This record gives sequence, C-alpha cells and structure tokens, in this order.
Amino acid sequence: MSEKIVIASHEDVEKFDGREVGRSSWKKITQDTINAFADATSDHQWIHVDLERAATSPFGATIAHGFLTVSLLPALLDEIIEVRNSEMTVNYAVENLRFGTPVLVNSEVRLILTVNGLRNLRGITRVTLGVEMEIKGEKRPAYKGNIILLYHFR
Repeated sequence: MSEKIVIASHEDVEKFDGREVGRSSWKKITQDTINAFADATSDHQWIHVDLERAATSPFGATIAHGFLTVSLLPALLDEIIEVRNSEMTVNYAVENLRFGTPVLVNSEVRLILTVNGLRNLRGITRVTLGVEMEIKGEKRPAYKGNIILLYHFR
C-alpha cells in the first residue's frame, strides 16, 4: 500500500483523472468474515457457509459472497484516499460492475483505484472511480467496474 492521497477539492481529484490513484493493502477473506456477512444479509447459500458441501463443488472450498467483496469498498477506499474539506460524500451509482473470479476462502484481495472522469455540478464534484478487486495469485480480478461518488467540497 502506498501513502494515502489527500483530496480536498475538485482540483485535487482532477489531477488523477484517467490515472491510477493507488492500491490498498491486502485483506484476507476468512470463513468468519464470510459467515458474519451471511448472518448480516441472511444469505446462507451453501457455497458460502457449508464447508463440507463446498469442498465437493467446482471451487473446492467456500467462496465469499460477491456483495461481501463489494462491501469492502469503503474501508479499502479509505486506505487509498483521505477526503478533507467535504461536508459529505454521497454514494450515487454503481456502473458496469462485473464479477470475474470467485474469491475462495482465505484468499487475499486488494483494491486498485482509478479516476475515470469527473464533473463539477455547481460546486458538487461527481467523480467516477474505477474499482478493481485484485485477488493475490489470480490473473483475473474478483470484479471490475465503476462507482460514482458526490463530494460536497466547501
């Protein structure tokens, strides 16, 4: 993980337009994490929580919920950028998110963040962030797509 990038204005975000901003640290996805997510979302599909049955699946083990890996975005994003001078940040949209490779239990993942465009909407910065969830040792990502955030800079 590199040093956090501080963003305090529309101009700060603009410097990264079309560029990679950074990468988070690696995060291990344990069975405890998968089980906690299953409990929080009431999604107890066997491929996530039944170790014996999942061992006989094509994956050979349990896999993380796709939405569990998406739910890591805020924490991993926070490792890459520190937003200052914003009265609030609002989730606006998720676009073109495609799941590629299942995340097996005990795999490590990290976020690769890019700025894929921004607009100044009368003082609100609408930024499209490219998000790619890399899996250590895998060629294809867990997912790739865009999230759109609204920064209300002062």
